[in-house]
Amino acid sequence: MFDMGFTELMLIGIVALVVIGPERLPGVARTAGKYVGRLKRFMTTVKADVEQELRADELRKILSDQQRELDSLKDTITEAGRGVEQEFGLDDVSSTEAAPEMTAATPDVIQETPLPDPVSEKSVAKVAAKKSTARASASKKAASKKAAVKKPAVKKAAAKKSAAKTSTTKTTTAKKATSKKAASDSAK
Repeated sequence: MFDMGFTELMLIGIVALVVIGPERLPGVARTAGKYVGRLKRFMTTVKADVEQELRADELRKILSDQQRELDSLKDTITEAGRGVEQEFGLDDVSSTEAAPEMTAATPDVIQETPLPDPVSEKSVAKVAAKKSTARASASKKAASKKAAVKKPAVKKAAAKKSAAKTSTTKTTTAKKATSKKAASDSAK
């Protein structure tokens, strides 16, 4: 960005203090900071967009180079195929003549292959029943695990309550004993 040192910033600050005044300087500094932040964000966004376009341009160039290579390979393969056809005397063999032979053989293959048996409604019902029982047993297990986890917590809470009761009874009995002792001492 700009090459500004400490002395330049101090000079700008002193001039701003004299021109704007000490009352409005903090508000102006805040506003200037907001605009500088927006400018930085804008610059980084523009920079990222330019870099993205450059990368996209490079990718387009690579893609066009690869397409040219594929076209040249396709031409080479086509020429090699023509050379093979000429060498073996297969000058005018077209793919449309070979296609009817293949389509004629296709229905025979389809007719010979056995089709799977249709699924009966009973087997579907059995599978559904197995799934529902599995789900029910899984939910029961989860519920029992939750209950098992909660039981120790309940026992701990009950133990804390009983411990609190015993400690309060001990303190109350101790208080009663000290009050009785104090009363007997004052009576003497």
